[in-house]
Amino acid sequence: MNKRTLFTAASLLAVTVVSLANLLAVEKIDADPKQKSPAAKKSVRQLQADFRKLKFGMFLHYNMATYKGVQWVAGYHSPADFNPGGEVDTDAWADAAVSAGMKYGVLTAKHVAGFCLWDSKYTTYDVMHPKCPYKKDLVAQFIKSFKSRGLKAGLYYCWRHPGFDKGKNKGKFKVLPPECDPATHSLKEQIEFQKKQIAELVEKYPDVFYIWNDALDDRIMSASEAQGFVRSLRPDIIASSNWWSWGRKGTPFVDIAVKECRHFPETNKAPGETCWKLERGWFWSKGARSGSAKGVMSNMAGAHSRNSNFLLNVGPDSKGNIIESSIKTLAEVGKLYRPKASGGFSK
Repeated sequence: MNKRTLFTAASLLAVTVVSLANLLAVEKIDADPKQKSPAAKKSVRQLQADFRKLKFGMFLHYNMATYKGVQWVAGYHSPADFNPGGEVDTDAWADAAVSAGMKYGVLTAKHVAGFCLWDSKYTTYDVMHPKCPYKKDLVAQFIKSFKSRGLKAGLYYCWRHPGFDKGKNKGKFKVLPPECDPATHSLKEQIEFQKKQIAELVEKYPDVFYIWNDALDDRIMSASEAQGFVRSLRPDIIASSNWWSWGRKGTPFVDIAVKECRHFPETNKAPGETCWKLERGWFWSKGARSGSAKGVMSNMAGAHSRNSNFLLNVGPDSKGNIIESSIKTLAEVGKLYRPKASGGFSK
């Protein structure tokens, strides 16, 4: 056995050990009667099973990056730049999701720009800033629209991972609002700030059922600490985590494992969610166009056969509208998509 083979084998073993440890941590929390609420009456396993029954959701990447023509926004930009020119029609988002047969949606409440789409008590860098022309709570709008259509609502939150400071990118991507500028705040302070904002979202919006944690992994906190934090938010909340390292994506960490534009192994047993882009980028950019309904159906079938939901991303444009070609594709998907109770599709 050569050195390369030994290294590969060791790497696979390490990932397996971490995966097993994280799954055992979930089971420990699941078995702990203190982690169950009389009001919720649902264990972590039951919450995971309920999540998997949803099968198909809409990912909405809409934030400051929409107005900067990039996927990751560097530095802090004026709140004035977040300007859709009128009220964003979140009802149209929900209608598009319904037309595709989706059961839930996830909105980027805070992305790499650090700009918040809700009125946060921990920062003024949000939609209610005096310079922001929008001055409406987009998170509240989104939740109200999706709930009114019988859809569940989840929120995406980007954590500031130490990987953001690797090499030439050091200090480039703020991720957190100015009140917790990474240039002047320690990792410990950043973690506490982020916990407070997520707790605020869960408390402020009781209809939120799901928190999508981007870049939350063991370089920020242990799996058991992350799971304990999620359980402390509200007994009926479920959460996912998207590892920073591409090689670790899909490894169980909190309740739901995440894959990004890649499929889980066919043998996957961990409750998962596979995220895919309908358009070229996560965020809208000029010239954006939709992929095909056939491609969506193929990737969704692959996800469902691997014990995973399928979260399909659309990027609303600078006016907050899902582009017309994507609206049409979603409607086409809805005509083709007929899920069976056991997963997969009916013919």
